[in-house]
Amino acid sequence: MNTLLNEHDSDITGEQHAFHEAYDTTLHYLETRQRITAQNIIDIEGELHHLTIYEGQDWGGRGVLKNAEIQGQIYAYLAFINQLKKEQGLQEEQ
Repeated sequence: MNTLLNEHDSDITGEQHAFHEAYDTTLHYLETRQRITAQNIIDIEGELHHLTIYEGQDWGGRGVLKNAEIQGQIYAYLAFINQLKKEQGLQEEQ
């Protein structure tokens, strides 16, 4: 699921770059971790839950780049969980 962004692509904003970088890095991390030691979907969903709580705790005004990074991580978790559910027959393909 690599988005294949080129660092020299002038058509993307810093926010988009932060999002895609976080998405790719997080998805790679989750896939690697799953290959090494199979993870329970419930545990991964718990990690996602805590990540969404962190996202909502923007009391300090973290800025658009950090928000984009967190969004990229959340979307990577969602994609990974959906893929695991499909592989385990827990979700119908759309």
